[in-house]
Amino acid sequence: MSEKVKDLRGTRLSAADLESKDTITFRGRPNAKYAWSAGIAYTKYLEELKNGRIVGRRCRQCDRVLVPPRMFCEQCFRATDEWVYVKGTGKINTYSISYLDADANRIKTPILVAVVDLDGASPGIGILHKLGNVDIEKIHVGMPVQAVWKPTNEREGSVTDILYFEPIKEE
Repeated sequence: MSEKVKDLRGTRLSAADLESKDTITFRGRPNAKYAWSAGIAYTKYLEELKNGRIVGRRCRQCDRVLVPPRMFCEQCFRATDEWVYVKGTGKINTYSISYLDADANRIKTPILVAVVDLDGASPGIGILHKLGNVDIEKIHVGMPVQAVWKPTNEREGSVTDILYFEPIKEE
C-alpha cells in the first residue's frame, strides 16, 4: 500500500464489504450538465467545414499558416493576423495502420489514419484524419491525397464532414 493511501482517513473496504448488507452504498449517475465553447477560431473552422472549405490562420511574424486555426501563435506568442483558406489536398506526413477498432477488438480490414499536411498550410502543420480508397501496399509518407466530402445536405459543421482523404489519381 502506498504512503498516500496509508495517510487517508477512514476504513478501506474490500469487495466482500461492499457486497455485504452491513455496508451502506449508493449508486447513481450525476445529472451533470455542461457547456463547451469552441471559441472564435474553432467555431469558424467548423462553420467552414460545413461549407466544404478548410480555413486556417496566418501569423505574419513567423509566416506560418495554422490549421486547425488558432487565434494565437504558439511559436511567437502573439495574436495571429488573418484567415486563410487552404486546399483540400495535401501530402501524408505520417500514417498508422490499425487492426484494432475503437473498442480494441481485432478487425480484418484495417483502419488507416494519417496526419495530412494540407496544401496552403505550413509544413509540419496538418490534420489527423481517416484515409480511404488506399491500396495498403502503396501507402507512403509523401503520398498526395485529397479530401472526400460528405454531400452538402449531410454536413453538420464537424471534422467528419470530410469523410476521408484518398490518393490523388495521377493521370
